[in-house]
Amino acid sequence: MCKNKTGVVVVDLQGDFTLLKQGSLAVQQTDQSYLDDVVDTINQFHSKGYKLFATQDFHPENHISFYTNHKNKKPYEAIEIEGRTQVLWPPHCIQGSENTRLLVDENLFIDIVQKGTDPGYDSYSGFFDDNGMKTGLEDCLKYHGLNTLVVFGLATDYCVKATAMDALRSGFKVILIKDLCRGVAAHTTTRALEEMAAAGVRIISSVSKI
Repeated sequence: MCKNKTGVVVVDLQGDFTLLKQGSLAVQQTDQSYLDDVVDTINQFHSKGYKLFATQDFHPENHISFYTNHKNKKPYEAIEIEGRTQVLWPPHCIQGSENTRLLVDENLFIDIVQKGTDPGYDSYSGFFDDNGMKTGLEDCLKYHGLNTLVVFGLATDYCVKATAMDALRSGFKVILIKDLCRGVAAHTTTRALEEMAAAGVRIISSVSKI
């Protein structure tokens, strides 16, 4: 794996998605041990000279995905909005809130791409929102001459999957480090891994397998 052509994309490693920070949308098994493993891996990649990037959920308070912005709706309901399905989530990663921050030294990253900033559209993927608008990640990666991405973070069955799949569609080879990801639910995580593998994502258990 050529480090001059390979970038590392860390997906949504934010307090609101972790048990460690008692996040409003905490993913299972996101304790101190998990964070330590992720941070150690990020530091390893950085020390070896790989270019690192991160995605960051960054919602306004009136975001369409928050159940609190829909009358008589509950968290985790799915509703139809203008012909698309929208899952309603507890308010999370609100711009300016403490748990929106990344849980790793931000100075390690060449760029931190914020997503979900449009109040009218969700953005699971680090590349495009649900309206097809680019986040800028693709252009940044290609500017640095990268053709292969190592991806990990939160959550396997939502933002990690969407980011990995859109990376493939954008012409990148993708390697997913499974042990550095955590999923919302076991069955959707299993299905997500199967779908990514079928699409061409190389799934490995740990960084030692690269």
